Amino acid sequence: MTGNDQAAGAATGSEGSQSDLSEASLAAALGDRPFRTYPALLSTEAVAHAWAREGAPEGAVVVADYQASPRGRGGLPWIVQQGRDLGFTLLLRPVLAPEREGWPYVSCLLALHDVVGTPGGGLEWPDEVRDPNGEVRARVGVYVELGPSRTEWLSVTVLIERPDSPRPELLARLCDALEKRVDAPPGQVLSDYLARCTTLRRSHRAFLIPMGAGGVGGPEVTGEGVDVLADGALVLLTPKGNRVAIPPHNLGYLDKPAGEITPPAELFGKSTT
Repeated sequence: MTGNDQAAGAATGSEGSQSDLSEASLAAALGDRPFRTYPALLSTEAVAHAWAREGAPEGAVVVADYQASPRGRGGLPWIVQQGRDLGFTLLLRPVLAPEREGWPYVSCLLALHDVVGTPGGGLEWPDEVRDPNGEVRARVGVYVELGPSRTEWLSVTVLIERPDSPRPELLARLCDALEKRVDAPPGQVLSDYLARCTTLRRSHRAFLIPMGAGGVGGPEVTGEGVDVLADGALVLLTPKGNRVAIPPHNLGYLDKPAGEITPPAELFGKSTT
C-alpha cells in the first residue's frame, strides 16, 4: 500500500486493530515521501527491489508490520516482532563508484546511530548499533545494484529493535537521517564513524564468504581491527603484521579469536603479504 501510490490494503495490528503503520499514520509522518505499507510481507527488501526496477523515485520506502522472511546483510535472517519492531527498506540513488560498494554500510550505520544510538553505545562494524550493554538496537543491510560504470540504485534495509519512539515518526526521522549521511562529505562521515566504532582496537576472527557447511570451512582471517576504509572495508592487522581489508559484503561473520590463524595467501584476488 502506498501514500503517494496505488492503495493495496490497510495495515492492521495482530488482533485486527488499526496498526500505527497504516496509510493514514504514515502519510501524516512522511509527508510527500513515496511509500508502500503492508500488514504482512515476505520481506520489505523484495518488494522494494521490484519497485526500484519499475523506476521507484529517490527516497521511496517500503514498510511492513510483519515480515515472514526478513533478511539483512548478505541474506542473514532477521526476526521482526510484529507490533513492536520497525522494519523497512529505503531506496536511494547516490553517485557511488562501483569500487566503493561497501561504503553505504558506513554512512547508513552512522545514520542509524544518529537517531537511535545511546550514550556509551557504539557501532559494531559492519551492521549493528549497540547500547552500552552490548544489546543490539539497530541493524542494517545494504544491497547495491551496479551498472557498467556506476551504481544504479541501492536499498537500505533496517531493523530497529524495540524502539522507544512511535514508529511512524521514527521512520520519518530515520529516512531523513539516512539520506543526509549518504549525501554528506565522505571524510566527515568516516571521521564521525571511526569515533564511534567499537570494532576497532579489538581482536577478531573473520569468517569470509563463501562459507562452508555450518558456517565453517571458508576463508578465515584473525587480527586486530585497526581501521575502516573509504570503501567500507575493515582492516585487520594479523599477528604476522599483515594488513587485510575485509569488505562488508564479503564478511560472513565476526567472532572472538580461538588462537592464531595464518592468513590465506590471497583474498579477493590480491596477495595478503
